[in-house]
This record gives sequence, C-alpha cells and structure tokens, in this order.
Amino acid sequence: MQVPKAVVCLPTYNELENLEPMLGALAPLSVRVLVIDDNSPDGTGELADRLAGKLDFVSVLHRERKEGLGPAYLAGFRRALDAGADYVLEMDCDFSHDPADVPRLLAACEDGADLALGSRYVEGGGTENWGLGRRLVSAGGSLYARVLLGVRVRDLTGGFKCYRRAVLERIDLDAIHSRGYAFQIETTYRTLRAGFTVVEVPIRFADRTAGHSKMSRSIFLEAVTKVPALRLAALTGRL
Repeated sequence: MQVPKAVVCLPTYNELENLEPMLGALAPLSVRVLVIDDNSPDGTGELADRLAGKLDFVSVLHRERKEGLGPAYLAGFRRALDAGADYVLEMDCDFSHDPADVPRLLAACEDGADLALGSRYVEGGGTENWGLGRRLVSAGGSLYARVLLGVRVRDLTGGFKCYRRAVLERIDLDAIHSRGYAFQIETTYRTLRAGFTVVEVPIRFADRTAGHSKMSRSIFLEAVTKVPALRLAALTGRL
C-alpha cells in the first residue's frame, strides 16, 4: 500500500525500550514517522536522533518539557501539515496500538472517512491483558462521554486515529487545550461538530509490555470535567 503523504505522529516520553522496535515495525508501511519527544530523561530523544540519521522516513521534533499528550500531538499535527501530509495519524509508541493496523486506518480514509478511529468498542474490537478495573474505567469513560455529548462514536477515548488533512485544517487547533485523554474526546467531538465523517475501525488494544503507563489522577479528572464543558460550548454556539 503506497501512501507517500501519510505521517504518523509518535509522541514519546521515556520510551527508550519501545522506540526502535516500533520504527522497525512501521518501516515497511510506506509512511513517514514524526517522533515528538518531550525531553525524555531516559535518552529517548537522543536515540530518536540517531535513528533518524539512519532511517530516511523518520524525523524528530524535540520539545523542551513534558506538557501532556495533547500539546505534543498538536505540535506534531502542525509540523505534519507544514510538510504537506494528506493524512496524519496518531498512535502510541508502546505497541498498545498494533502497527499492522495502520494500513487499515489509511484504507478507511481512502474509502471516504474523514477520521478513521481505531475502536475497542465495536464488533471485532477489544482489549488484551487488562484487568476488570481498567476495563470498567475505560468503557465507562467512553459511555460517559458518548451520553453527555450525544454522539454515536463508541470509543471516544481512543488514541489510534487517521485524519484527513482537511479535518485538522478546519477544527481550529489553537482552540484545543486538553492535555490528556480529554484531548482524544475533544478532537473527535470537534471533528463531528464540523460535519466530518468518523468511521470506527475495530482494533485489539494490548497493554504495554515495556515502560510505564502515563495515566494519572489529573488526566482522569481533566477528562471528567472536559466533557460537560464541551457540551456546554456546543449548546451555546462556541464550538
């Protein structure tokens, strides 16, 4: 599958063990990869530079400090758009998102989707190596957002996505201030509010085997409070 203007935005913070294997898995897929490193203290940024020197499909964007997933992706989106990308993808570096699913997301966009979302909560999707508590929190969070926002997308917290360029040009990136998983809810909701088509592609989401989760209480609370704020903004015509 040849998609010469597809860019995978790959944010990293202390992903030293995962970065090189991930780039190796993405290498055959005819995509460019933008590593967005938030000044990882474990040397991930330096490794990214060394790999970019050997791999012509890899480039690196260094950020001064860790500010959260949202700001990292926004910086990556802008860099990818400036580079002329037709499709911009989000994915995790820890293999919770399977690189083999990248062509499926791209194909969904080529078939007409404006945003293809890798979904755990549609038929054929699911999770692996998760305890009951984590499954309940994740599924409950998606249900909470879906009900309050009044949308049909089942996996609003999903972070494995492929956007058409036109979506990111339309949804006003400067207005997005979410930092954690609320960023995924907000960008999908803004996409729907702008009249674009969102298609859910079933994926299996596996827990990371190397490194540490970035989930925190503040990230959880941001998502809880951001959802009603988004709905209010929509109802009052500010979104």
